[in-house]
Amino acid sequence: MFWIDFDSEEALYMQLRNQVILAIAMEEVREGDALPSVRQLADDIGINMHTVNKAYAVLKQEGFLKLDRRHGAVIALDVDKIRALEELEGDMKVVLAKAICKDISREEAHALVDRIYDGYRRIR
Repeated sequence: MFWIDFDSEEALYMQLRNQVILAIAMEEVREGDALPSVRQLADDIGINMHTVNKAYAVLKQEGFLKLDRRHGAVIALDVDKIRALEELEGDMKVVLAKAICKDISREEAHALVDRIYDGYRRIR
């Protein structure tokens, strides 16, 4: 389910974190689903157990996972929408500043956001 680009400049634990978040958004994993154990996932994708552990710890801190000794890493979404919006605003400030520096228009940015968001839209 998860893959790592060993040629990327992005840290391995961040790649794994992002892969889990994308899997949640695409509904490949859902609330209550267990992720592979740290050891199993490390073996499956060929990375160090400490790297998986760090990714899981970050996901827990960000409100995506619950870590339990008996059940391992379980998808448990934090429903604190205000905090999520504040974090999103901080992230978007940098992304939009980069877009402005590259002369990307407001309309182009909106169209891109709409296209990405629509790709994650859940069918109900």
